[in-house]
Amino acid sequence: MSKKLHELAVELNNVLGSDNCPVASLLSERGRRYYFPSRGILGQSAEAKGADINASIGTAFENDGTPLTLECLAEKVGLDNKAFLYTPSYGLPALRKKWRKMMVEKNSTLNNKNFSVPVVTHALTHGLSISSLLFIDKNDAVILPDLYWDNYDLLMHEGYGAELITFPMFKNGSFNVSGMEDILMTEGEKKIVLLNFPNNPTGYSATIEDAANICQAVVRAADAGKKIVVVLDDAYFGLVYEEGLHTESLFADLANCHENVLSIKLDGATKEDYVWGFRIGFITFGCKSCTAEHYKALEAKAAGIVRGSISSTSSLAQHFLLHAYKLPEYKGQKKNKFITLKERYNRIRTIFTEHPEYAASFTPMPFNSGYFMCVKPINVEPEELRKLLLKKYSTGVIVVTGLLRIAFSSVPLQKLETLFANLHSAVQEMQ
Repeated sequence: MSKKLHELAVELNNVLGSDNCPVASLLSERGRRYYFPSRGILGQSAEAKGADINASIGTAFENDGTPLTLECLAEKVGLDNKAFLYTPSYGLPALRKKWRKMMVEKNSTLNNKNFSVPVVTHALTHGLSISSLLFIDKNDAVILPDLYWDNYDLLMHEGYGAELITFPMFKNGSFNVSGMEDILMTEGEKKIVLLNFPNNPTGYSATIEDAANICQAVVRAADAGKKIVVVLDDAYFGLVYEEGLHTESLFADLANCHENVLSIKLDGATKEDYVWGFRIGFITFGCKSCTAEHYKALEAKAAGIVRGSISSTSSLAQHFLLHAYKLPEYKGQKKNKFITLKERYNRIRTIFTEHPEYAASFTPMPFNSGYFMCVKPINVEPEELRKLLLKKYSTGVIVVTGLLRIAFSSVPLQKLETLFANLHSAVQEMQ
């Protein structure tokens, strides 16, 4: 890696270090190097836009100026042929603007808060990669609960050299805020926290009390001189099934909570809009110390990483989503899909009430939302139980950290009774 930074990276770093903004000091070595190539091909192409003769960009057009597309594909898509063209590395401008507006509609606490325009990512995993590149150096610690999505290991530890420092997720049946705060208060100024609600694998969302306590703990650490990056994996945002839960993203509370706290919201249409294969996500930044100029610099770095890795995200998927968000039936259809998942959640609760004997075979971990729940098998080895369930009962589950993760999102309502009956039978057989 060359020692000299590109002049555009230097400019962005200078912006992010101005006016007492903490972001420049939080950037990783790689994060400091990134910039958006606004003076290269992309910048020159932008300048040529609207010219009578534009020979600046590598796309192809018909002689009448419309995109050169295959009719067999255009007929299937049913959208304007502009959907076949590249979108900017930042993402489709109209979609970015629309998603930001929808964020405020879903999180009323964000109204009048100071945060960036979302940059479009290749779904949430790509957003995790971008935030890791920007803020994680080799051997940096990432603080997170011990029950987490295993892709964090591959991405943050193997990919960027982070050390994942965990605390027990639950304490007395609630989120273990004190466990998180104890690690936040350890030696060192820079801290990185990763939170995921609704949680994968447990299906647990923070209660209103949990959320308040989490935010207070972060602020206390910042008051103590810590400079904190809080990464919020909001993949399952909105799928909350009980009263008394924090229905907004923690980003709404943390975005402007303290001058030394940078919050990063990672979310997307994947689960929120049931389009798993579209691979469209968003990365959004919020910090009390940031001005519009700071946010533009952060967006430029994020877009530079998009440009330097995948160039840009799917134009077709972005146009499809923007089209859907404008339809009057969108919200009603989305609510119906939510009801389908909530009915499964409610059925599981009923099954546990109707079958007290299951308590001899497994203990459900706290759950209240999302796609998943976890159970702790009693006196049997989880991996052997998983194999028995698959071989004898034709029932597939996932083993994670000594627990069984059950994705009720993928199980038809009428098969939930059989699923847990199979689980009980298999444990009893092994016991």
